[in-house]
Amino acid sequence: MLKHPYIPHTEEDIREMLDFIGVSSVDDLFSEVPVSTRSSLNLPKSQDEFTVFAHLKGISRKNADLEEYTVLLGAGIYRRYVPSVVYDLAMKPEFLTAYTPYQAEISQGTLQSLFEYQTMVCELTGMEVANASMYDGATALAEAVLMCFRLTGKEKVLVARSVHPEYREVLGTYLKTRGFRIEEMGYDDTGRVVLEDIDDETAAVVVQYPNFFGVIEDLEYVRKKTQNTMMVVVVEPVSLAILEPPGNFGADVVVGEGQSLGIPMWLGGYSLGIFATREKYVRQMPGRLIGETVDAEGNASYTMILQTREQHIRRAKATSNICSNHAHAALIAAVYLSVMGPEGLKEVAKRSYDAAHYLQEKLEERGFRKKFSGDFFNEFVFEVPEDYPERWKKMMGKKILGPLPLERMYPELGNVALACATEMTTRDDIERFLEAMK
Repeated sequence: MLKHPYIPHTEEDIREMLDFIGVSSVDDLFSEVPVSTRSSLNLPKSQDEFTVFAHLKGISRKNADLEEYTVLLGAGIYRRYVPSVVYDLAMKPEFLTAYTPYQAEISQGTLQSLFEYQTMVCELTGMEVANASMYDGATALAEAVLMCFRLTGKEKVLVARSVHPEYREVLGTYLKTRGFRIEEMGYDDTGRVVLEDIDDETAAVVVQYPNFFGVIEDLEYVRKKTQNTMMVVVVEPVSLAILEPPGNFGADVVVGEGQSLGIPMWLGGYSLGIFATREKYVRQMPGRLIGETVDAEGNASYTMILQTREQHIRRAKATSNICSNHAHAALIAAVYLSVMGPEGLKEVAKRSYDAAHYLQEKLEERGFRKKFSGDFFNEFVFEVPEDYPERWKKMMGKKILGPLPLERMYPELGNVALACATEMTTRDDIERFLEAMK
């Protein structure tokens, strides 16, 4: 028990502090702020707990609850089933109170969870080393390209137009003031990237697998065309349970968004940046790396073995200015992957694949044709009527989050939408959507 529990400042405490700094009142501390810019909190009078709880409950009912919605919207954030045990473990106070460790070896539990996360990311991606996470998929891609620039000394990157539009925007924001060049690569009728001859000034080629259209890129073809260039692959991690991992095709860096690994949607976040590469590049890898060793008594222990950020080394030698990682999101992903296991994750991927192909068949029967001929995983682009964006908004009133209209992102495709299905998508969901499409 604490000898002196926390007690708010008394009037005497406040008076003593004000006298010490020579101010007559708390309001005087804000005298430099113009009165016109000050706002009143306008708080209501205090009420008993029962009344406040009932009021907050009423406010919460105004929120949209995904349990009541049909969700056919993906594009980077996915509705997936998360076993209850995942949050029971990940939300333990021991994990929630442990910030990214600075006195690292004291936080053995956090370090072990991150080590396990890194190991499973390597198994999924087929790469040799993974860091302890980054902010999200988009910033992980930007950091991967910067790493390629450092390794090659070149200043141009080729990015497939079939890479997520928001990832390409973030990459442009990172590079536009640094003098680096970005060039886009187009796609063909299959939805896959078209690679022309790559010149000697190119540091890296970036493709997505499956790409933003849901089409599964031919990484063997990409690697053959980029033999003298670094190959960066953006992935959706669940798909790797049934697709050949990028590392098996010779990818140099694999990045992606880990939200689908047990992390809730929560208004589009929070996110988890996956970053994996080859061991020979490890000293140019941003973020942190956790390693396993033994202590003086021979017991297994964990430690930070690489911290190439500016808080730990000289600023000029830092590989990244990212000052933290999403350690708790990585913990959730590690628990989710451990609970699911290889066969469980494979089942999730198969059910997502089957649901998406069933949806595509039903749309085809009603005259909504698939846009691209390439094989797809759990998302696909299909042709829609000209008024689809209006229909899409009206569907929300019927509690349907329908396929995403792509006219703003890809005006050259005409009237199309991106549909998504996961293991959570039922036949009833699909029938509701088809009915709404009438």
